[in-house]
Amino acid sequence: MGLRICALTLLVLFSLYTGWTMLIAEQSLLAFGLALLSRPDTAQVVIDLYLMAGLACCWMVRDNRLRGKAAVTVLPYLLLAAVFVSLGPLLYLVTRGVAEGQQP
Repeated sequence: MGLRICALTLLVLFSLYTGWTMLIAEQSLLAFGLALLSRPDTAQVVIDLYLMAGLACCWMVRDNRLRGKAAVTVLPYLLLAAVFVSLGPLLYLVTRGVAEGQQP
């Protein structure tokens, strides 16, 4: 239960911060990502981030399968992770507890 509370707290705070930064951004999310990939030092950070996102996605798919759920139920979390990286796994951690009848 402590993990779900931590995940919920991080999800809310990071979602608010992400929304705020997108509102004040001077360029699109895609343009920002391409700019990050244009330099080796920032590209390394982006690649590292998406490697961890890939590992988190593998874990979500495996966990979803072990719980006996349909593969399509994990798809929204994977798509969210593809765009906002950590929001997908955080939301998955929060909602899987709620789906089991436990409070986050």
